[in-house]
Amino acid sequence: MKQERVRLSDIADELGLSTATISNVIHGKTQKVSPETIKRVQEALERNAYVPSMAGILLAQNDSRIIGVVINDHEKYEGHVLEDGFISASLNALSGEIEQSGYFMMVKVTTEWNEIVRFASMWNMEGLVLIGFCEQDYKKLRESMHIPFVVYDGFFQPTQKICNLIIDNYDGGYQVGRYLKRMGHQKVLCVSDNCLCMDEERMNGCARALGLESANFMQIPLQKEERLRFYQKQLSQLLQYTAVFAVSDFYAIELIHYLQGNGIKVPTDISIVGFDDSPLCNLCTPPLTTVRQDVRMRAGEAISIFQNLKAGNEARIQITLPVTLIERQSVKRL
Repeated sequence: MKQERVRLSDIADELGLSTATISNVIHGKTQKVSPETIKRVQEALERNAYVPSMAGILLAQNDSRIIGVVINDHEKYEGHVLEDGFISASLNALSGEIEQSGYFMMVKVTTEWNEIVRFASMWNMEGLVLIGFCEQDYKKLRESMHIPFVVYDGFFQPTQKICNLIIDNYDGGYQVGRYLKRMGHQKVLCVSDNCLCMDEERMNGCARALGLESANFMQIPLQKEERLRFYQKQLSQLLQYTAVFAVSDFYAIELIHYLQGNGIKVPTDISIVGFDDSPLCNLCTPPLTTVRQDVRMRAGEAISIFQNLKAGNEARIQITLPVTLIERQSVKRL
């Protein structure tokens, strides 16, 4: 005899709570719910394999046809992670590829690895695409779950059933440095909020192309208001350079706006280069020279890899995709 699907009211009766409280936990409305109650509800949901009624029969099947895309809500985004140019372009590309492959996409923004486990198990997901998390998160997820993962830009030791889909960050930086050198720039400043992982690779590539042992580096604050005050204090030092390589388009475009607001012309007074080739690059003035990573190519690879991982046919654990310098009007020839 087939077991009936557990209802929300069944969970409420088991715990002696109202259905409203259970619903609030499920939908993340937990401001007025104690941590102890949240934990009890989450454990009961998982213990009873509760399936949200909106998903009904589909999620009760072995194959839900759902791929989760989870983005780390890093503090640098200040609560606007889905508005970031790279993130929004990546989601748009993934949406198309996932739909064409006959799957459904569900998106979650979080900073907690255990929220990913709950998200995936509650919706009976077949796989995950993870963007922006760190090595310890991937390790914990691998220990807690057995579905295939495809990771964007991860930095961790190769692990079975996790494919790390990266871009050639070093070569991207190298192309920037080679281009700036060809345009007559030797005094180049790299700006980032850190000097680790992909940002370090981009800056090292730029320094190598310029013939430097290490990059001239200025670390900028994560928060926007602090960053703008920092630029004000460091403006004279910044203007000692003829070009700035910002390791993301977001920082590059923000810097252009700041400089122009202070009467400094780009590229007449200083040249700016970004990284990512987000849609805003053609909308800013001047249009931004940047390094393009092909989000559609990466999305296509991600879904192809997921299908191969699921079938047990994917031997590659890390794949590196190429990048291309896009020359626009934000760099002046000296």
